Amino acid sequence: MAGIGHIAVGLAAGRYQSPQKPLRAMVILAVAALLPDADVVAFALGIPYASPFGHRGTSHALLVAPLLAILPARLIDKTWRSYLLTTAVVASHGLLDALTDGGLGAALLWPFTAERFFFPWRPLPVSPIGARVLSARGLHVALTEILWFVPFVAYALWPRKRPR
Repeated sequence: MAGIGHIAVGLAAGRYQSPQKPLRAMVILAVAALLPDADVVAFALGIPYASPFGHRGTSHALLVAPLLAILPARLIDKTWRSYLLTTAVVASHGLLDALTDGGLGAALLWPFTAERFFFPWRPLPVSPIGARVLSARGLHVALTEILWFVPFVAYALWPRKRPR
């Protein structure tokens, strides 16, 4: 994915978390939704893509999501509700990547297995990595994601009712 879908999920979750003043939660959760992709540093460190610690590896595991959610959830507030919602947002990253049509899949069940998974239905095109994201293929991926995730962005940005 190009990241648009991940950000859209975070924005919608932020609006849900704080319906009256959502901006702070929306920004924090949009960043939290992207956290698993911090594993792209593996490329610079010479860690192979197929390694459990490579791209879409350990950081995309469902059991790692609660760990990655700790700091962002505390930045929103210190409630269990924020922590659980942030965990769901981080976990959604690997699940959405498993809906893409390329790459090696996501290591959703690490540490039990290093196997990478895709869902049987894969409607999202995989995004090119690096500068290639600015290619025609990258534009195609971005436009596809925008179409799929319009409902999330619409919910997040829909005008709020003002209290009387």
